[in-house]
Amino acid sequence: MRFLATLSQFFYDLWAQRLRTTLTILGITWGTVAVIVLLAFGVGLEKQSRKNMHGMGDGIVVMFGGRTTKSFEGFPDGREIPLREEDAMMLAREISEIESISPEYIERNTAVRVGQASTMPAITGIYPVYGDMRNVIAEPGGRFINTLDMQNRRRVAVLGNEIKRLLFADEDAIGKQIMVGEAAFTVVGVMQPKTQNSSYNSRDSDRMFIPASTHKSLFGDRYVNNIIYQPADPLLSEAIETRVYEVMGRRNRFDPTDEDALGIWDTNEADKFMRAFFLGFNIFMGVIGSFTLTVGGIGVANIMYVVVRERTREIGVKRSVGARRRDILMQFFGETFLIVGIGATLGFGIAVGLVKALAFLPIQDAVGTPEVSPMVAVTTMALLAIIAFLAGFFPARKASRLDPVECLRT
Repeated sequence: MRFLATLSQFFYDLWAQRLRTTLTILGITWGTVAVIVLLAFGVGLEKQSRKNMHGMGDGIVVMFGGRTTKSFEGFPDGREIPLREEDAMMLAREISEIESISPEYIERNTAVRVGQASTMPAITGIYPVYGDMRNVIAEPGGRFINTLDMQNRRRVAVLGNEIKRLLFADEDAIGKQIMVGEAAFTVVGVMQPKTQNSSYNSRDSDRMFIPASTHKSLFGDRYVNNIIYQPADPLLSEAIETRVYEVMGRRNRFDPTDEDALGIWDTNEADKFMRAFFLGFNIFMGVIGSFTLTVGGIGVANIMYVVVRERTREIGVKRSVGARRRDILMQFFGETFLIVGIGATLGFGIAVGLVKALAFLPIQDAVGTPEVSPMVAVTTMALLAIIAFLAGFFPARKASRLDPVECLRT
């Protein structure tokens, strides 16, 4: 009953000062909307950036042959270090922390034809594990290169989605024949379209993938263009890189500390940068939004100071009939949290509606889809709790410390 009486009195006071209360609640509402929408954009942008970056593969390392810059064991500097298919097998055998590895042959000067349609894609010879490492996934009804294709040197091909469109238009390509130079190949798969904002030779949509064994026998390659491997644990990436230099240096007679002897592109480093960048970015967005919320909190504090002044006599009467300082403190604290709670509830509703509406705009490829994630909700609630506490504590403390005799004289 006591709680209901206090709540009833509070709503009566709010109604008596409708305009002032409404403006204060709107300040909290707008602050809540600002925090949620800004953080939701940050989360959406981070997810889209990661999706774009991982279009090339998840946690992969791309290794190229380089040129030495240090003399070693009687060999001069300036030597080229070419990569061979045997290097990939040796690294897989000697470095157990490498989960998957594949050499990559690339041929660019051979025409691929179907009837009158012709193009010159990057014809890429790889191992079957390459598809999982590079996120080259075949569309339903087709498949990627498999172990039997490698063992039997089959003339089978997986087409990038753009190459398929150029050669077959809207026709089904699975099972059809294509001419690679003068050799006939059977299409066994077409890559699912994917977002890829980076590459090291050409985008996968513009490639044609065939077994490495077939590529070597058809084009007579002695060296591979590059080797791709995937660490079993991204945290081991730096240690693996050191071991790669040691193993390759022993085989090719170069100084393991000569970083230019090999070119290594570690996408795990990009992941680390992205995590650090978006942590800072989201903190910045949260701080910007919290400024607006702080202004709303100042408005709540001001209205509570006014309420304390207007209800000074009421406070005196309550203290004279036995109310403790803690009772007065909790009363005004509760009123503050109720004002903030009303504004926050309205803000959450408006913000969620805005975020859902923004999802229909054609901005996903650029900035992603804004998302009210659990992190966004928890961060906003924490900010609101801090604002409510600070806005209510000082007015409530002032009210609880008023002298009952002086209050009754007011």
